[in-house]
Amino acid sequence: MKTLTTTQELAAFCEQAAAHPYVTVDTEFLRERTYYSKLCLVQLAYPSDSEDSAVLVDPLVEGLSLDPLLDLFRNPNVVKVFHAARQDLEIFWVESGVFPTPLFDTQVAAMVCGFGEQAGYETLVRKICKQGLDKTSRFTDWTRRPLTQAQQTYALADVTYLRQIYEYLAAELAKTGRSHWVAEELQILTNPATYDIQPEEAWKRVKTRTNSGKFLAVVKELAQFRETHAQTNNVPRNRVIKDDALVELASTKPRTISDLGGSRLLLREARKGVIAEGILAAVQRGIDCPPEKHPKVDKSREKLQVNPALADLLRVLLKSKTESAGVAAKLIAPSSDLDQIAAGERNVPALSGWRYEVFGEDALRLCDGKIALAAKGQTVKVVTL
Repeated sequence: MKTLTTTQELAAFCEQAAAHPYVTVDTEFLRERTYYSKLCLVQLAYPSDSEDSAVLVDPLVEGLSLDPLLDLFRNPNVVKVFHAARQDLEIFWVESGVFPTPLFDTQVAAMVCGFGEQAGYETLVRKICKQGLDKTSRFTDWTRRPLTQAQQTYALADVTYLRQIYEYLAAELAKTGRSHWVAEELQILTNPATYDIQPEEAWKRVKTRTNSGKFLAVVKELAQFRETHAQTNNVPRNRVIKDDALVELASTKPRTISDLGGSRLLLREARKGVIAEGILAAVQRGIDCPPEKHPKVDKSREKLQVNPALADLLRVLLKSKTESAGVAAKLIAPSSDLDQIAAGERNVPALSGWRYEVFGEDALRLCDGKIALAAKGQTVKVVTL
């Protein structure tokens, strides 16, 4: 196994890779101690039987620049193949402002090709490559050097088998005419908004038991302070204030450092210094927030007049359609979307794009009374009325 430790070595490999139709990519990273993922290793492979066609790249080596890899990511003639690409893409976008294009995600493709919901890499290796994987190194510390032989073997396997998986799935998509389905899904992964976390919206992820405007105003200010502090200092948000402590603070509304000492859930480090000052200032801003600016929970879905019988029929239709098409049901429509359709909502992802082809068109016909469902043996069929 070859590990690239210089920019020149990386540039030479990327030049070779650029002569091929695709390159497989994976990363190992650490995020337990930071807000942003710390890139620890990059694995690359291009289609070839040569031992030099798959390498590890050590981004922790001083002086190594990933610019040659970023240039390869921008190369429109080489498909960049990942499995479950979201976290990998976030790393490159945050650190370099680059998305690999054109992009192929084998997890998305596998769901379209009938491998179930969120098919794991190990499952695809077993079913497509007929091989097993040793996953014992999965949760090791990738910042430590030197890497063990087991770590290197594990990491390289994440791109070597990926070549065969990609070729198999790409052929299946071409055969079934579903390549554009995957392309639609990948537009979300390469949209900067997918990775843009706005501190002022962070309160919406905090679970609370009350929708009181006064209470939520404090929650919003505390969540915004926590997110901003975590981003600025590159520390996990739960190392600043945990969710349960944030809700407690919004309830007790401490005014002084002494008040913070009475919190049961607040971390010791947050009872003094910059974090303590930030908490007190956020609480005060929440208290001072005028009623007309209080945050409001989106209750639109609660007000939906869902027809439960129709929602159940839509679930049966979805199951029937996805089974016959060999597509993961979750990829087309979660249960909440079906409830929205049954309540008369039409601005739902399941009713547009490739989903409309598979399910949405008949879902609307069912809602309009133009079709019915009939059971015949073990199958459910659509009957035109």
